[in-house]
Amino acid sequence: MFGSDRRGPNSGYRIMMSRTVSQPRAAARRAPIDHGRWVPALFVAPVALYLLVFQGYPLVQEFLLSVTSTSLLSPGQQTYVGLDNYRELVFDPEFHQVLRVTAVYTLVCVVASIGLGLLAALLLDGTFRGRGIARALVTIPWAAPPVAAALIFVWMFNAQYGLFSHLAQFLGFAEGGVNWLDEPSFALPAILITTIWQIFPFSSVVILAALQGVPSELREAAVIDGADRLSIFRAVTWPTIRPSVALLTLLITVWSLRRFDVIWLMTQGGPLGETNTLVIDLYRRAFVYLDLGRAAAVGIIGLVVAILVTLVYFWLSTRAEKAAGKR
Repeated sequence: MFGSDRRGPNSGYRIMMSRTVSQPRAAARRAPIDHGRWVPALFVAPVALYLLVFQGYPLVQEFLLSVTSTSLLSPGQQTYVGLDNYRELVFDPEFHQVLRVTAVYTLVCVVASIGLGLLAALLLDGTFRGRGIARALVTIPWAAPPVAAALIFVWMFNAQYGLFSHLAQFLGFAEGGVNWLDEPSFALPAILITTIWQIFPFSSVVILAALQGVPSELREAAVIDGADRLSIFRAVTWPTIRPSVALLTLLITVWSLRRFDVIWLMTQGGPLGETNTLVIDLYRRAFVYLDLGRAAAVGIIGLVVAILVTLVYFWLSTRAEKAAGKR
């Protein structure tokens, strides 16, 4: 009367199963897309774009310039020379001196600025009257403009009426005035004194901030156990501030490799190349000798040195973290 059902006895079960399977698929299609995973990429994108446009592209152009023979007077006329610029720099004794001066300048800046900064930070971390004023006064050299600091120290190193010349005479190191910036043996120490005076306050501020994170309970427990100050520093203080000191070492190293203003204003790389660092040599080759290709090669070598220093830092940091994890 109502007709026969030709779907068979198991047709209802198959329909129910097909609906059961299709419901999750439909729910998956209707599920909202998780946009949260794209949020970090959106924040990183502007920085990555900035680095690509204002750092990556100029570096590529610098490398392309370094494999050419280009004069500053005719920058549009370039002659491809391959790696000849790098080959000549490798076998150039004057460039060897540039690398030596750069290494000495960087090493002394890092060791002295961090050492003085650590000493100042430990002193400022104590409790005494006028501590806030002392902390503010320490930052003055860092806040001073490099140009002003360089000009002031040029006057202080003057052979006739400079403070350091009178001090050398008073201590018996010299009978007459000392030409600090004109003597090959005194020029680099004079540059180092100026640089360290200006950058060690930054080290002291960073290390002082790290000292604030040292748990006071551990210090008090070490004092109760009878530990002296040196033992407390080695066992409690140093492990806490070591990551900050390591990062500070990297920053000062990179800054020392690229420092230009103080050195150029005081000696311009002289005398006899005793203060001629990589950045000064780059500037002299480009704007004094008008050799853009060779100057670009010097810049690429400086970049490689900075990258190697950074890689060594991250390698040592990773190694230290693994050693700490094993403990």
